[in-house]
Amino acid sequence: MQDLGGKIAFVTGGSSGIGLGLVKAFAAAGMSVAFTYRQERHRDEALGHFRGRPGPRVHAIRLDVTDRPGFAAAADEAERVLGGPVQVLVNNAGVGVLGPMEHATYADWDWVMGINVGGVINGVQTFLPRMLAMGRPGHIVNVASIGGLAALGSAGLYATSKFAVVGLSEALRTEMVGRGIGVSVFCPGLVKSNIGDSGRNRPAELARSGYAPPQTDAGAAMPPFMLDAMDADTAAGYVLDGIRHNRLYILSHPEFREVLGARSRLLLGSIPDEAVDQARIESARWLLSNPIYDKQA
Repeated sequence: MQDLGGKIAFVTGGSSGIGLGLVKAFAAAGMSVAFTYRQERHRDEALGHFRGRPGPRVHAIRLDVTDRPGFAAAADEAERVLGGPVQVLVNNAGVGVLGPMEHATYADWDWVMGINVGGVINGVQTFLPRMLAMGRPGHIVNVASIGGLAALGSAGLYATSKFAVVGLSEALRTEMVGRGIGVSVFCPGLVKSNIGDSGRNRPAELARSGYAPPQTDAGAAMPPFMLDAMDADTAAGYVLDGIRHNRLYILSHPEFREVLGARSRLLLGSIPDEAVDQARIESARWLLSNPIYDKQA
């Protein structure tokens, strides 16, 4: 989708962080954008950026991405208000907890997986049939993390959820080959956002956590390790470029090259150094290649 002008985008979690960066980038590219929010303060701050600026429409919709009927209603509202079908979907909304898995409660697992994986599933289930039915080119971006490509730091729940998003995205891309719908997965490193404060929207029924709230320096708006993180507007630029060039993997942080290379080498080095079984090859040949990898379909 080289030309994004005039098209309609839908971004979950678009009132701050990477999501807001994407809303700004899409609007600057001439798109109309619907974005979802949970906090009215963040919504007002986001809309304030566009107030008085000429150009495409930007529309905010309150949505909990675990609410499936609410997702369908949000899709209907976006189409009605912005005057047409959504052609670019970004499943961006996410939460995170830090700490060893041994401290996690079932509520921690259900909260993280429900938002980070369930929210992506709900976005795909809501919009993919609509995008296929409209008969026009479309694109889906699922926001994962560098933590979805390598287990880094003490963030087992987060990594589990983001690895799932990467696998979902690869599988969906495989199914969409030749069908006019591009699929990308964005795997950024640290980006300035409010993810450290995501517990503010945690539902009461999932409140029992094994983790303490993240600590911040006095007066700081985010954990100290996030203060030197990439600016969200810069991160959004990588996504825009990835959509235009239909890239499967969108990566933005070259400092992770070494650890990703080490993981790849370990993976390949773990394959048994034995002759292949020709009978197994013939019986499972359909599983032994994928055009999204070797032909970048």
